[in-house]
Amino acid sequence: MELDTQITKPKLTSAHIWTKLSQARIHKALSYIFGGLCVVALGFGGGWLGAADHTNPATSVIQQRTVLTDRANLVSSIAKTVGQSVVSVNVTSQTASPYGGSSLFGYMYGGGSSSQTQQSAGTGIILTASGLILTNRHVVPAGTTSVSVTLSDGTVLDNVKVIGRTSESDSLDIAFLQVEDAKGHTLSPATLGDSSKVQVGDSVVAIGNALGQFQNTVTSGIISGYGRSVQASDSTGSSSETLDDMFQTDAAINEGNSGGPLVNLNGEVIGMNTAIASNSQNVGFAIPINDIKGSIDSVKSTGKLERPYLGVAYVMLTDDIAKQYNLSVNRGAYIPSASDMGSPTIIAGGPAQKAGLKEGDVITKVDGTAIDEKTSLVSILSTHKVGDTVSLTVVRGSKTLTLQVTLAAAPAS
Repeated sequence: MELDTQITKPKLTSAHIWTKLSQARIHKALSYIFGGLCVVALGFGGGWLGAADHTNPATSVIQQRTVLTDRANLVSSIAKTVGQSVVSVNVTSQTASPYGGSSLFGYMYGGGSSSQTQQSAGTGIILTASGLILTNRHVVPAGTTSVSVTLSDGTVLDNVKVIGRTSESDSLDIAFLQVEDAKGHTLSPATLGDSSKVQVGDSVVAIGNALGQFQNTVTSGIISGYGRSVQASDSTGSSSETLDDMFQTDAAINEGNSGGPLVNLNGEVIGMNTAIASNSQNVGFAIPINDIKGSIDSVKSTGKLERPYLGVAYVMLTDDIAKQYNLSVNRGAYIPSASDMGSPTIIAGGPAQKAGLKEGDVITKVDGTAIDEKTSLVSILSTHKVGDTVSLTVVRGSKTLTLQVTLAAAPAS
């Protein structure tokens, strides 16, 4: 029995984006990630209930009130501090119209042309005082003609440039903006945390431009899971993409929150809000910030976005998948055969082929870091730069090999 969950990328747009989270057959679950395209409601435990002095109800009530007050003060403090580093992203773009001049979704400019002007909104995270901003790729889609950002104090900066976005086939849904003229305003960079230290149950706060009109809306929750993969497609079903290695959170995320920060109790950004399950309550997904740090460093040093590229399609192993394929290991990145995938799984002329990787191989480690349900191949490779040489531990049948691979720049499409 197949369980389908509708997922929505929380960007407010007249053409709603939705996704499906599916536990389908293995060949449908195989990640079309050309390998490394690199590819917390501040919850408080129930311990205070057990520790409360139940022999004195008045004392218990006071203790509970103190906990709740401290919690509210902490969320308020985080909102004030991190909120200064969050911007609303306002986008105008040209999109293809299937109605040839008569659009059901809004007024189309150009009198009979096959495109229409669309307004959309999302969220961004300030990375540098010079105006570098991180957001989602789908917030500034192909065809974007103009971008402006609104600061936390309501100031609108309209001279904003898209300096790079990942390709539609890349599982890392990110883009970078640059404010060209801050109009004398001081921009406050966010503090980035270490997402590898995040545990299920950790408290988090989400900040974003809810519904495209409620700037710096703050919600809180916990980390509900990690290592999630969701299959995303637009409302027409004409295009799809895989989002891999995602945090799952119950902090309420709404349309317009895409590109906003998911923050720990230290006020550090540990993820970027990216998608929501639209047919359920409080199921959201965020990209771990460590998966993006390599790209951030690349943009800071070169002024452009380059993604390290391995050149394989793979599936993350679980106990069930390993058993189905009769593999000797149950964690790692498994490279299936082209017949299983319906297309080549090792890209001709790519770094993986040059290094000698073959169909049926399982990549278990990168530079000694194990690939498992919390750490995907993409997330590890995302910490590297184009031109880096990495050591892959590969299980091939009954043998364990070590292969050296030099990462190339991912193709534009």
